[in-house]
Amino acid sequence: MNKHIKVFSGSQIFVNRLNQLLDQIDIPYLVKDNKEAGRLAGFGTLGNSVDVFIYESDLEKAQPTIANFKQEIAADQ
Repeated sequence: MNKHIKVFSGSQIFVNRLNQLLDQIDIPYLVKDNKEAGRLAGFGTLGNSVDVFIYESDLEKAQPTIANFKQEIAADQ
């Protein structure tokens, strides 16, 4: 069984950009929005609470894209 691993945690805007990049290289992903889930359940969360998960088997293919993305957002901050 192929398991998911978290590759990024950040704001919804950054997650949307990473999702676009993963779509371009045909990597399926799962987004977990803890902030929205907390809001719906009646409690809140703090900070960067949107996570992106990919299959562990896709990590090698996705790693260069993820690394470039992280460098890109680090330069902007």
